[in-house]
Amino acid sequence: MAKTPHPSGRTAVIGAGGIGGYVAALAHRSGLDVTLCVRTPVDGISVTSGGSTWHAAVPARTDPGLATPADWVLLTTKAQDTAGAEPWLRRLCGPGTTVVVLQNGVGHRERVAPYVPEGTGVLPALCYLSAERTAPGRITHHIASELHVPEGPLGQRFAQLLADSDLNVTQVADFTTAAWRKLLTNLAANPITALLQQRMGVFRDPDMAALTRDLLTEAATVARAEGAQLGRSDVEGTLEIYAMVPPDGGSSMLYDRLAGRPLEHEYLTGPVVAGGERHGIATPLNRMLLTLLRAVDRELRGERADG
Repeated sequence: MAKTPHPSGRTAVIGAGGIGGYVAALAHRSGLDVTLCVRTPVDGISVTSGGSTWHAAVPARTDPGLATPADWVLLTTKAQDTAGAEPWLRRLCGPGTTVVVLQNGVGHRERVAPYVPEGTGVLPALCYLSAERTAPGRITHHIASELHVPEGPLGQRFAQLLADSDLNVTQVADFTTAAWRKLLTNLAANPITALLQQRMGVFRDPDMAALTRDLLTEAATVARAEGAQLGRSDVEGTLEIYAMVPPDGGSSMLYDRLAGRPLEHEYLTGPVVAGGERHGIATPLNRMLLTLLRAVDRELRGERADG
């Protein structure tokens, strides 16, 4: 049952996938005035977590033209769908609006800047949670409920906004390092599960763990050249995270492939390969994954390799 509406202002969540649906449901349950902005209408959000299921009666809008400015806009679409969210962003952003970018990858502010009015506050957010959209309006939460944002006034306000929810918002001083560290957690899990169409249990194989270590070590070298303070402990920490995820857990890229949706590879593996090119660092493992993922993505989009 939802609590009395929160006094902190209106919140719009663009997208009702695993992340968007889960975050909107928890925010609504905490008493926030939340609206979902979606292409297909849903009758609220049902969340299955820890063996139980509960429902959040989050209202949904499907027409950007009817939207009015919100205090908080949570952008939860896949990174490759950012441009498609522009009609919502233009209508939802007004004086004092903060756009929180809950997407994978790095460079969140630069990605969103072309689609919001000049001067709009943009807060990047790193999602440490595994939630799967199993059907419209239905979310299965697998593990964790963590959001990491940069330290500062916007980060502090966002943490206060969600203080009564089951989402834990952590402010971090070195967001460049935090963003690349989060990217590490995606760099093997997403491509490998999507390419093999297997769930996280695949990383319990010793040979796969060894391959993953090499792939992440390669990426950490690029991250350091990009200004992130990453080392061997971050690589090993990522492997430990993989080991803690239930074997039947998945990744957002796996869920997209299984559903026949375009993949997010250009914003995950892409920055590693591009960063390697900028700094003269060889990235053969990540480059191989990117080539394979592009081939799969072309098939999902029904495109030919020669265009």
